Amino acid sequence: MSDSLRALWLRGIAFNPAAPSDVLIRLMDRATGETGPLMCEGRDLPDAVIDAALRHPDRNVRRALARNRYIDPTRLAPLATDPSGIVRGWLASGPRHYPRWVRPLPDDILVTLLTARDGGEDGTLTKNEIIGELSSSRQIPPSFERSMAGREHPELRIRATWRWESLTPAQREALLDDPDPAVRESAQDRSWVLDPERVEARLLSIGSRSKGFVFGTCALSPALVEQCFADGTVRPLTWNPHTPADAVARLARHPEARIRALVAARPDLGADLVAELREDPDEAVRMRARLRPFPRTWAEYWAIEGVIGQIIGHGPDCVCPITETATEPSSDWFDACAVSEEPELRRVAASWPLLPAELVEALARDDDEEVRIRLACHHPLAPPHLLLDVFVTRPVHRPHLLTLPAFPRTGLTHLIGHPDPEVRALAAADPALPELPLDDPEEAVCRAAAANPSLTPQALEAFLADPRTAEGAAANPSLPVPRMHALLDRCLNGAATSPPAARR
Repeated sequence: MSDSLRALWLRGIAFNPAAPSDVLIRLMDRATGETGPLMCEGRDLPDAVIDAALRHPDRNVRRALARNRYIDPTRLAPLATDPSGIVRGWLASGPRHYPRWVRPLPDDILVTLLTARDGGEDGTLTKNEIIGELSSSRQIPPSFERSMAGREHPELRIRATWRWESLTPAQREALLDDPDPAVRESAQDRSWVLDPERVEARLLSIGSRSKGFVFGTCALSPALVEQCFADGTVRPLTWNPHTPADAVARLARHPEARIRALVAARPDLGADLVAELREDPDEAVRMRARLRPFPRTWAEYWAIEGVIGQIIGHGPDCVCPITETATEPSSDWFDACAVSEEPELRRVAASWPLLPAELVEALARDDDEEVRIRLACHHPLAPPHLLLDVFVTRPVHRPHLLTLPAFPRTGLTHLIGHPDPEVRALAAADPALPELPLDDPEEAVCRAAAANPSLTPQALEAFLADPRTAEGAAANPSLPVPRMHALLDRCLNGAATSPPAARR
């Protein structure tokens, strides 16, 4: 048995959907090298395998499990108190490769990580380093952030003060009068963001990187507003809800079209300015002005901005993360967007995963390609034929589409001759194929064909001996469990012979 075949068999068995728990647990043996961690991170796992990984003495296995995005995150709770800071840090940082949809961590795990006294027994990371990983991971849902102001642990209430501008007046008042002196001190310190005079004073000590936050979020004094116009740094003012009305009017008549476009969608824009911007010489400005009266609230403004992208920048190949927003418009608002004549608003509706089925059906046939793409990537009821169409035409979305439960795995015969090998590899896995493309010039296609469950156990033997197909054959769910164990015996015991080659 060559080393190359050994590695291919191990990797194939590790991702074989029919491999039982006892087979998968054997793959956590140190003798399998990186296969065990790859398996623990890269696939759904039975409960018995999860339990074995949680108790495994090798922290490489546990930290790989910490980044698994396929299993119920409640099963990962023991890793939040793992002796190793590296394991805790990987749990806090979330799945590797930044998947489009990031599943939030359960509240109990978040509380444990955010209120930990240390970073673990091994001292590899500090608690603050772990919290830093968590804060940038997108695993803290807005619902948890909104609840922190009323949480029992004072450390969480202190964190709530850091988002002072997002709190309700009642929450701010309660934090300023909190029984814990550290919470009161933090609340008083953070309350500066809504006090124009304190904002102006604080700006002198703030670094240049933070000034965008100040100008786009905080309550600004007239002097600061004038400074922005004098310095040419008015862009953040266009989305700051505290920008004074007279400054908004000046921005609506700014010489730069991109500034006027950003202002045109503000929910507090007066009717006279809307009418003026609808006659603007720039099409982008006119388009955003046409969206009135849809952005009536700041939540609606950000729902639109998150799609049409004047601030962030999007398009049909946008792969931004799909996450819950801090505040969302009503379902009726999204429904109205779905039937709008403006494609930009239909794109907003297509990006909302709770849109009702009848509107999903209509948007799946929309003339605007970006509407269809957004629906395919965001909505759980997007029809399989749409998912497949986007997979074929937009390669950038393929990794995400393959994770969706509704993605079709059969009826792909018509794609077997497609010029794109990634598409042919998808078709090669269809169990209804009349003939498998085992001689395709692309190895990935051959590997997918060898994993096709239509193959018999007898036919698999030849493919196990061929480096082009060995991994696929080992991953084939038709491979008998005793054969899986036999292959593992050979891999772990270092047997030197190859399996007999059967005829195809």
